[in-house]
Amino acid sequence: MVGDPAGPLRHRVIHTDAVDGRERYQLLTSLVVPRPIGWVSTRSASGVPNVAPFSFFSAVASSPMLVSLSIGTRGGVAKDSLRNILDQGAFCVNVVTEAQLEAMNRTAASLPPDDDEFAFAGLSVAEAETVDAPYVADCPAVLECEFHKHVDLGDSGGLVLGEVKGVRLDPELTIVEGSAFVDTQELRPVGRLWGPAYMLLGEVRVLPRP
Repeated sequence: MVGDPAGPLRHRVIHTDAVDGRERYQLLTSLVVPRPIGWVSTRSASGVPNVAPFSFFSAVASSPMLVSLSIGTRGGVAKDSLRNILDQGAFCVNVVTEAQLEAMNRTAASLPPDDDEFAFAGLSVAEAETVDAPYVADCPAVLECEFHKHVDLGDSGGLVLGEVKGVRLDPELTIVEGSAFVDTQELRPVGRLWGPAYMLLGEVRVLPRP
């Protein structure tokens, strides 16, 4: 710390090539926090809607409006969401709020490819306007995305970039005056921590730029 009379911290350095994949995952997911949750809805080639949460999700750029989504493999096989995105070229990201936390967690269950996660989790499904993909009908904020690019990450799965073609908002949500910012405190989004831990929105501090 600057001005700390005790001097710099004596860090313990962990060489990541000396630990196994499980430990690397645990270190990364407990330090890169909180992470937004990409609650991704897609459609299979046979028309079955799919929805699943991913915590390696983030905004990438605003022009074009891009988001990133890292989807791992299961037993060396691509997960349904990745396969559906590559096959159909579209997906929706449903913003997880406190009200949807339990339902989102149910959709993390491993189901056969042709099982409907919406039905399993008791969720209503609706159709996006700007892309050909389903979304969670009662979710207050949804990003409708067109597939943009895929990067093969080998054993780690794949990185998907999606271009946001439409932003669906509950009309009851407040937009900050003079801007396009959605009132985050009103939206009540949930962040992912590590393991089974999630973070609810707490104190918000507003600091002027120097």
